[in-house]
Amino acid sequence: MIINLLSTTMKKLKLNLWMLAAILTFSGITLFTSCSVDDSSLRSDENVVQEPRITSTVYKAESKMTVINFEYPSTDPFGKPATLSGTITIGDEVNASAPARGLMLYNHYTEYCADQCPSKGNLSVQKFICGSGLITISADYYGFGSTEDKPQAYCISSANAQASVDALLAAKKLLPTLGYSWNDDILFNGGYSQGGQTSMAVVRLIAEKYPDLHITCTFAGGGSYDIPETYRQFIQSGVTDMPSSVISVLLAYNEYFSLGIPLSEIFIEPTLSHIDEWIFTKKYSSAEIDRRVGSEQIAAFATPALLNLESDLSKRYFEALDKDNLCKGWTPRKDEKIILVHHEKDRTVPVANAVNMAAFLKAQGVENLTVMVGDFGQLQNLTAHESGAVIFVTTAISEVCKILGISVWFKLSDLNLF
Repeated sequence: MIINLLSTTMKKLKLNLWMLAAILTFSGITLFTSCSVDDSSLRSDENVVQEPRITSTVYKAESKMTVINFEYPSTDPFGKPATLSGTITIGDEVNASAPARGLMLYNHYTEYCADQCPSKGNLSVQKFICGSGLITISADYYGFGSTEDKPQAYCISSANAQASVDALLAAKKLLPTLGYSWNDDILFNGGYSQGGQTSMAVVRLIAEKYPDLHITCTFAGGGSYDIPETYRQFIQSGVTDMPSSVISVLLAYNEYFSLGIPLSEIFIEPTLSHIDEWIFTKKYSSAEIDRRVGSEQIAAFATPALLNLESDLSKRYFEALDKDNLCKGWTPRKDEKIILVHHEKDRTVPVANAVNMAAFLKAQGVENLTVMVGDFGQLQNLTAHESGAVIFVTTAISEVCKILGISVWFKLSDLNLF
């Protein structure tokens, strides 16, 4: 099935606007942190919910699914109690008398705009998954939804994994109260780009802290698992297909690892003077921010000290980034089933991430590992990173069908893949 779908995809390379939108947004890398951090932003929510609660329920007739938005107790990136938000999506095939085939923890891609998070209605991928008979659960992550007024924990994998696992646990409490049930032996975990990084961080978190949870299969595509190596390669190459992502990572780690580096030591003009507007207002998309930066050259927005791998500034960043490196320092369960997908020409998230993650997992004895790394070609007007999302989606669909024992639940013609 994988071979047939991949063949069809790569022969035609034709997408309708719906799929194109899903893929474009389904890849990327985002941001956060304000130039001057108010102490109040570092304090935990004083009104943290003690139990998950539903905030709204909406039926989407055009997508044939029910959307349940909820809040739940979790933690902020500093480990302090916080109220986070997320979304459950349920297709019409699932109801009180028809259990779901299982659960899908879907970890979303990069978001910059406040209204792009799941609880604000950005459910393009969830709508696609629902037809399989799976219930999807998606966290907004810290910095969106109920914490929209806080800096986004962009690519802070430990924080985003905790948000996702807590959302999963909250959803498992809420769903039975609404009359829903599911096959508890099936739990998929997946995402692309930032979502790919989060998915592997979820694997780590569950292995370390949640012995009663078992993931059926993890799909991780285009993720920055080895974040210090990502930083090193960007500095060495001097270019990136998504300047907004590099800026966002620098901001996030400066704030959430309390580096306290003045932004004037990180960025040069004109980017320096526009950080607040471009990033912290959360009103621009990645494409809009990239256009404003105006160059794929990192030297166009970063200081010489940042571009020097031997500078004290770079060393401070490496130390912080290495603390969130998913390619070291933990022991995965030997029976994990993991599929990694990465375009080898990716200039948004370097392919070394998948190579290093695969090597780490193999060294740790994970045997049920599939690694799809290669030159998958590029769709018209898309970067290699975005084009890699097509292979990721196709691969994930095929594996879900195989595990669930179902056929592809949509017509390929509906997606204009041929």
